[in-house]
Order: sequence, then C-alpha cells, then structure tokens
Amino acid sequence: MTTLPTPSQIASLDDERLEELAVSWRAQALRGDRRAFGVAHAFEVERRRRLSESQLQQLEPLAPVAPRKPWWKFW
Repeated sequence: MTTLPTPSQIASLDDERLEELAVSWRAQALRGDRRAFGVAHAFEVERRRRLSESQLQQLEPLAPVAPRKPWWKFW
C-alpha cells in the first residue's frame, strides 16, 4: 500500500526531484490508481508553496505612501 510521504521527507527534496515525483505520481493517478492521487497531491502542494515563496521574494518592497492632503481647506 502506498503511504503518504511525511512533510520532512518532502521538504528534504530539491525542486527538480519534487517536480519529477509530482509528475510521475500524477500520471499514475490519471491512469486510475486511487492511492497515487494523495501522494501526487502532497507533492504538488509543496511545489506550489515553494513557487509562491520564491515569487514573493522577487517582489520589491513598496515605497511608503505619503498621506493624501484633503481636497478641502478647514479654514
């Protein structure tokens, strides 16, 4: 029986190996192996998490916005 890999096992994989495993397990799941679906999902979730973290790191911090002046004078 296929068991889900632990989060520490998944975290120890490099990005290329993680992608290979996700693709191969997803292919097995698409061929009808119901047990492979959960394993493929676990690998794909980790891929998306890593991708979103790397994209967030690439963003530059926004410049502070100066407070807007009111369009009316108070007197």
